[in-house]
Amino acid sequence: MKAIIVEDEFLAQQELSWMIQQHSKIEIEACFDDGLEVLKYLQQHRVDVIFLDINIPSLDGMLLAQNIRQFAQRPLIVFITAWKEHAVEAFELEAFDYILKPYHEARIVTMLNKLEAAGQQQSVAQAPVADGPHTVNLVKDDRIIVTDIDDIYYVEAHEKLTFVYTRREAYVMSMSISEFCARLPEQRFFRCHRSYCVNLSKISEIEPWFNNTYLLRLRDLAFQVPVSRSKAKRFRELMRL
Repeated sequence: MKAIIVEDEFLAQQELSWMIQQHSKIEIEACFDDGLEVLKYLQQHRVDVIFLDINIPSLDGMLLAQNIRQFAQRPLIVFITAWKEHAVEAFELEAFDYILKPYHEARIVTMLNKLEAAGQQQSVAQAPVADGPHTVNLVKDDRIIVTDIDDIYYVEAHEKLTFVYTRREAYVMSMSISEFCARLPEQRFFRCHRSYCVNLSKISEIEPWFNNTYLLRLRDLAFQVPVSRSKAKRFRELMRL
């Protein structure tokens, strides 16, 4: 994978560069301290990853990321910053990760491993995988967590927020359940209720309920997910009931 570093603090730039070289096979093509210079470079060069600070001259990191988002072939963006309050905005820009300064080597290594795994997936197939994406970005404590789709058990709507549940964690997303579920593969996730979406592979028991509806017991979790009357027929078809 080819990468560039956009960081106007020389020592931070050097430290990150050293850790990338020590712990990955990612090739650093260039380093920049100015946002406009990055845009000029990207017009002539293609890279796979951009390590991007937010507080940089000419064009700040968020505006630069917004421009990059319009590219037909978008590089992965890892924000590197001391400003934790921009994490949600970074997620909305579909950032791959959000690293806070000062750097912690273990955190950098974890991120680099995920980056290289993502690069391997892209190299296997340039077109989208038929059964949908394998990962989704979730927000937890101002961090963006790249999460395997299969780790999600169910999703629940709370007004304008969406709660996403894995076996051990709960994540709060600042978007509607419809918007979040659009990021999940239809083959594996079913909108069983206007307030719930369930991972079909996590269902352990199907309990008939009143008015021809159902309650779903999920493996490893005590919570039961309801299937509404309007969704019951389609659910029976999917589960071959």
